[in-house]
Amino acid sequence: MRPWQVRERRFRPSRFGRRGLDPQEVHEFLDRVADDLAAVYDALGTSRQETARIKDALRGWQSEQAQRANAGARY
Repeated sequence: MRPWQVRERRFRPSRFGRRGLDPQEVHEFLDRVADDLAAVYDALGTSRQETARIKDALRGWQSEQAQRANAGARY
């Protein structure tokens, strides 16, 4: 679920004569949940970028090591 989906979620009003939830309280809660979800998605994106950076660095290092090993084997 995405933050915008939480923010846009609406609930049917309670039927006439029945008690229900305070709509303002529900909307405030949904906004807090959406903010938390947005923070989680931001952290996940940052983590994915860092993972990609580390993978690229590792590939580069492995390539250098393979080149050194190949150069050493020639002599």
